[in-house]
Amino acid sequence: MLNKVILIGNLGRDPEIRTTQSGQTVANFSVATTRRWRDRDGNRQEETEWHYIVCWGRQAEVAGQYLTRGRLVSVEGRLQTRSWDDQQSGQKRYRTEIICDNFQMLGGRADSSGQGYGSRNRPDAGQPAPQDQGFDAGEQDDDIPF
Repeated sequence: MLNKVILIGNLGRDPEIRTTQSGQTVANFSVATTRRWRDRDGNRQEETEWHYIVCWGRQAEVAGQYLTRGRLVSVEGRLQTRSWDDQQSGQKRYRTEIICDNFQMLGGRADSSGQGYGSRNRPDAGQPAPQDQGFDAGEQDDDIPF
């Protein structure tokens, strides 16, 4: 069985960094991905999906240092759904999040190296970013959906 997610999108907000009671660093941030297509009449359509990302340990520290709202990022991880009881309404709440194994900063600032940050060494480190490997950047607008 496989539980793997790969996203390329823009950060919706700066990462929120905190430390657990056990001393572990955790970062939370959202990433927007946008799907664009043309309908039957040739009109351009767009649909934005928001994803909640969770990074742990050194990766969370790096996210807090370098990731900022609007930045293009590639995230690899796994889906996890958690639940809790809402204290205000008394209802059970659910959130599906992506537990990040690796992220890579793409595009953006001139001093960005595109270096990946993850829990493992990647065999493709030093390779061109996805947009340089045939990713159709021409279909993307510079407009960020927020």
